[in-house]
Amino acid sequence: MNQNISIVGGCGHVGIPLGLALAEAGHKVTLVDINESAVTEINSGKLPFLEEGAQEVLNRVLNNQLKVTTKPEGISKNDVVFFVTGTPVDGHQNPRIDDFLACIKEYIPFLSSRQLIILRSTLYPGVTDLVDKFLKNELGSVLLAFCPERIIQGKGISEIQKLPQIVSATSTKAEEMAAELFKTIAPRIIRLTPIEAEIAKLMTNAWRYLEFAIANQFYMITEGQGLDFYKIFNALREDYPRASHYARPGFAAGPCLFKDTVQLSAFHKNNFFFGQAAIMINESLAVFLAEQMEKKLKTLQGKTIAILGMAFKADNDDTRGSLSFKLKKILEIKMAKVISSDVYLKDTVSFQKAIEEADGVILGVPHREYLNLKIDKPKVDCWGVWERTGG
Repeated sequence: MNQNISIVGGCGHVGIPLGLALAEAGHKVTLVDINESAVTEINSGKLPFLEEGAQEVLNRVLNNQLKVTTKPEGISKNDVVFFVTGTPVDGHQNPRIDDFLACIKEYIPFLSSRQLIILRSTLYPGVTDLVDKFLKNELGSVLLAFCPERIIQGKGISEIQKLPQIVSATSTKAEEMAAELFKTIAPRIIRLTPIEAEIAKLMTNAWRYLEFAIANQFYMITEGQGLDFYKIFNALREDYPRASHYARPGFAAGPCLFKDTVQLSAFHKNNFFFGQAAIMINESLAVFLAEQMEKKLKTLQGKTIAILGMAFKADNDDTRGSLSFKLKKILEIKMAKVISSDVYLKDTVSFQKAIEEADGVILGVPHREYLNLKIDKPKVDCWGVWERTGG
């Protein structure tokens, strides 16, 4: 049965793919967001960021199955309410649970005990139960589920439709209702308790972060000794299945991997030593790349360095947590002039001009437009893109 659904925080990277997938499946969906510019942009038929396949779906469902607004009043009329606000961390790497609870409290006037409330973004373990107690105190009873998103940014719609959905809830009724809803867009349902689901999400992202850390550590070990990492990397993987899964080096950035590794560490009383080591390794890669360029040029003082790619991942326009900006600051501390270039970002220099004006070039993110560039200047490429293409 089709549902009337509100998604609070619905104009972000989690809410839009979810809302479009649900609307495409026949549900009546309203994206509710305080970001007025994003709401206006979507209502004009445009997306505020790159999302594969999303524009075509938006064209089909906007003003039919999908509505977008800054006004929360309509939430009270709907059957299902999603909250996609996650648990952030503060400057001391502690989960800021109060921020998340404050968001829930803000929308209490529009919630009721008859609605299925689904928490969607990453949560610190135990937060679902805290929300359950709070809502029961405010509403008398509650139908609460936690169903973490599992998508790769930029491919959210296709992955929602292909990947199993983890469903957890604080009651059997809420679990069944959430499972039935997600069956309309996901191929399979996996059931966990709320705390199991919360930890599963953190472990998923921390595992990926650890994979990058191992790759980055190997890269810095070999290149730091003057060896060719990719010659070794390719040799150890060639026709050797046990090494086929090796991750490649590169900036481990974005809004989730670092943050969720920190949260998992906090949950284990800061005794997650692998995770803490991974943070030090991944964050130090920017320093290492600056030092590699410094070796090639003998000095960075007075030199012009181009960074190609300022987004946090390839073929994307999201800069949240991007380590290219950390690299830029490190280069500037060493008295270099930095030219920022990104084909997906406005107000940056074209890569052709950046390369022409630079004394050296560092690949920040391997956007597809950079893959076959031929650069005859000193360059640093931890991704191995130009090594493979002879750039």
